[in-house]
Amino acid sequence: MFRSRLLRLSAVATLLAVAGCSTAPAPVYRLESFEAETPFQYHSDLPPLVLCEYGKRALLSQAYEVDASVPSNIRGSKFFQPQAEQQVQLRITLTCMGTGRDTTIYANALQTRYELKAGGSSTGLSVSGLGSISVPWPTDKNSLVKVGEETIADADFYRRLFVLIENLAE
Repeated sequence: MFRSRLLRLSAVATLLAVAGCSTAPAPVYRLESFEAETPFQYHSDLPPLVLCEYGKRALLSQAYEVDASVPSNIRGSKFFQPQAEQQVQLRITLTCMGTGRDTTIYANALQTRYELKAGGSSTGLSVSGLGSISVPWPTDKNSLVKVGEETIADADFYRRLFVLIENLAE
């Protein structure tokens, strides 16, 4: 009886341990709430092209490189170097659309992280009848490698951007 109970308990513990190891993280799309009000939008009484012009000026005033080839869709980018071997690029897209009652400016910011990685190479030597050999060749080739990218969801970040646009429009 005791042995049977011990075996069952051991089997249950093993199953729980295996189940705990094999659980994959929940898919990120499940975190999407699709709320009506989000930090990514701002409403104004200004016409769409005028509002986007102020958005362009806001980005330029903060040293963003701006592409405004489509006046209602402004793209800006800026690089940061938080540490000697890291670089971060922040890209912001502003889209201005009339809604019938007002204009909405939609903002999306994407942060891309890069790290400096050392790269090496090798050289090969092939001799007939003996085969080939590959020898590591030391080099000082460093390159930036993309290590991550994410959409910025910080409401305060977008609030600061929209406050600047609003101040420029006054």
